[in-house]
Amino acid sequence: MRYLLLICGAEEAHQAMEADGSFEADCHAWAEELRRRGALVGVEGLQAPDDATTVRVRRNEVLLTDGPFADTKEVIGGFVLVQCADLDEALEVAATHPAARYGAIEIRPLREP
Repeated sequence: MRYLLLICGAEEAHQAMEADGSFEADCHAWAEELRRRGALVGVEGLQAPDDATTVRVRRNEVLLTDGPFADTKEVIGGFVLVQCADLDEALEVAATHPAARYGAIEIRPLREP
């Protein structure tokens, strides 16, 4: 089954982890281990929420808002798509992601066709 892991956390905590240079290396090592296991389908980091544009359509009018949809302390920093046997394996994969040490990882099963 495929699962989407949404990497969430406070921007300040993420910036602090990146400052020592180990976070990116830890993420690459984590992804490489998943590739070796055949569990990694895709992984991408996202630009800061300030670079987001939110789209809404109301009464057939397109409304654009600069920035994120919601003003929150935690933001989505990236996502990972994994192929796991079950939720237990997806939980194990998420728990080993370096971002789990400072934020949260939301696990969502994908709808299968």
